[in-house]
Amino acid sequence: MKILISNKSDLPIYEQIKVQIKEQILSGNITENEFLPSIRQLAKELGISVITTTRAYSDLEAEGFIATIQGKGSVVLPKDNQMVKEQYLRRIEESFLSAIDDAKIANISNKELIEILENLMEE
Repeated sequence: MKILISNKSDLPIYEQIKVQIKEQILSGNITENEFLPSIRQLAKELGISVITTTRAYSDLEAEGFIATIQGKGSVVLPKDNQMVKEQYLRRIEESFLSAIDDAKIANISNKELIEILENLMEE
């Protein structure tokens, strides 16, 4: 697992950690049932406070991406988890909205846009 912290980012450090772990889970770089580094280990590797990593892991757990097992650590939950599915749906909706906006600017009809989607789904 690779986490890069930027002091120039507008996001707080715990949010940067959360976003990067979430993206790695959604992309499959971190797989289901894989254990994340311990909170202390990650804090040490990143040179940050344990409180900061605790906040990131707590948020990921609240969003349904990981579960904490007492004495074992934090494990990635299966992607069929309803909370994770909601995250995928939100990303898809955002992508569709962006495509719709672009289509309006380019004067592309709804029918043409749907044809593009259908062609892409066939590939």
